[in-house]
Amino acid sequence: METIKCIETRRSIRKFKAEQVSHETMQEIVAAASFAPSWKNTQVTRYVVVEDADIKAKIADEATLGFDHNAGIIKGAPALVVVGMVHGRSGFERDGSYTTSKEDRWEVFDAGLATQTFCLAAHDKGIGAVILGIFDEAKVAEIIGLDEGQKVAALVAVGYADEDPAAPKRKSVDELVKFM
Repeated sequence: METIKCIETRRSIRKFKAEQVSHETMQEIVAAASFAPSWKNTQVTRYVVVEDADIKAKIADEATLGFDHNAGIIKGAPALVVVGMVHGRSGFERDGSYTTSKEDRWEVFDAGLATQTFCLAAHDKGIGAVILGIFDEAKVAEIIGLDEGQKVAALVAVGYADEDPAAPKRKSVDELVKFM
């Protein structure tokens, strides 16, 4: 798929068919996402693919902060990708000090770049995805047994789309850019 077409046609998919995405396809998506830029090439983003219905339900019931819409999306998706990030590398010098005033917030920036790249790669492979941001990160980490030294950055529900949403209205270029 052409890059611009991929960007312009990707949508947040919230309704999925029951069919699982193969592990091979998920690995190909992660391989593509690994090319996302990161702070000093630290590549701090990690992915945990949750396919087990009971674990997804536990996340939906206990970690979505009462946001029932997200809980329903998680339960209805064939897989939930927990996007993690290795804490304490991105934005830091070797001695552990912060490089800039953004301190450790670079890790979230890096995880965001990788998550968007993941979603674009998924779209290119015919897989729908939606990034979910309302969740209790500590509870999600506990439920999945996230590796020590990692934090949860985002949740991404994935699967074959069972909807074809229209593009939402976009701001004009004039509203988005300023030249000096």
